[in-house]
Amino acid sequence: MKSPSINPFVASTARSTIKVALVEDQKDLCRSWVQIIESFGEFKCICACASAEEAVRIIPDAHPDTILMDIRLPRMSGIECTSRLKELLPATPIIILTVLDDDELIFRALEAGADGYLLKRSKPAELRAALFDVLNGGAPMSSAIARRVVRSFHRPPFNPRNEAHLSTREIEVLGLLSRGLSNKEIADQLCLSVETVRSYLKPIYEKLHVRCRTEAVICYKANRPANS
Repeated sequence: MKSPSINPFVASTARSTIKVALVEDQKDLCRSWVQIIESFGEFKCICACASAEEAVRIIPDAHPDTILMDIRLPRMSGIECTSRLKELLPATPIIILTVLDDDELIFRALEAGADGYLLKRSKPAELRAALFDVLNGGAPMSSAIARRVVRSFHRPPFNPRNEAHLSTREIEVLGLLSRGLSNKEIADQLCLSVETVRSYLKPIYEKLHVRCRTEAVICYKANRPANS
């Protein structure tokens, strides 16, 4: 008779509590998440930080098993916080937990080192399953997020000749974008306003048949000479 499957992480921590760190700036919401996390029984929220700065200062010394991260935080964003925590705790999985399902933010969060991406409307059971999944090496995502990621690979094949349709200024913006510069940094480099830089991004995306800056950069780098 086939033996019942056992969650590897549960088996390895049967006599200990799974430690979760939370980064959420809204007090009421933070309390709700802590209650939900601790209602699972196997989990304990060992610290709840109200800002990215506090998270970078406190979480590394707390040594959590996993981290839940909001994106929209005061001052430093959750994406930047994810990147910094990954430098300090490279083996600790981080799940983005947010109301935002914007394509650009999804890819930026994953690029920063996020191991999963859940929408805050996810049910408690989905959160619990996601925590176990990420602790066992998975990459949990809300179905709506997973569909967006899959859709990003369904765009028409990139034709290098499309770049010929970009204006000189659009090519300049795209080149700076590929170097990892933010909209403000691009604006400073080209002596433009941030709004003007944003106004160039939409036609660039349309001409390259992409949906966000990450896809635009991938297309740009994949079709440029190696020494350009």
